[in-house]
Amino acid sequence: MMSSGARVVVGVSGASGAALALECLRCLAETEVESCLVLSSNAELTINQELGMSVEEFSGHADRVFDNRNIGASIASGTFRTDGMIVAPCSMKTLSGVANGFSENLLLRAADVTLKEQRPLVLMVRESPLSAIHVDNMAKLARIPGVVLMPPLLTFYNEPTSVDDMVHHIVCKALQVFDIECSGFHRWS
Repeated sequence: MMSSGARVVVGVSGASGAALALECLRCLAETEVESCLVLSSNAELTINQELGMSVEEFSGHADRVFDNRNIGASIASGTFRTDGMIVAPCSMKTLSGVANGFSENLLLRAADVTLKEQRPLVLMVRESPLSAIHVDNMAKLARIPGVVLMPPLLTFYNEPTSVDDMVHHIVCKALQVFDIECSGFHRWS
């Protein structure tokens, strides 16, 4: 696990998969890693629709919450130390913004800062099927050191018994990029 004082930015876009972000926040809450949450406006809709939670209830799982409209927030600066960022889930709109440096909001600016500071950036991209534009944007990002494209694909070798088990497994795998060990992670043996 990361040392005390570690900090990870958690961006949540409006793609389907709000449970990924919630599980990420829950796993981080079990560690000494500070979570800095930023939600897109579409994420707020998805959280309510998919999880039946209010934004306030969802945000209560984070250590710090930032307004996506506040482009001057601390996570928009490279001098604000973080250990990286995860976008869970990452919509194709957000992926495109990151790939093309289109930092129109705080989530995109924080991702841009993560890239320029050469910190790990995990993008849990959500779409199926993929168009050539999606693949081109992913290929552009895959060539950048530190970027990890991690679609939340199902695994079965860990013998999941529920969707929650599957969500937990892929989130644990994503957080490994930051050397964060989550409880209940079943590795291949």
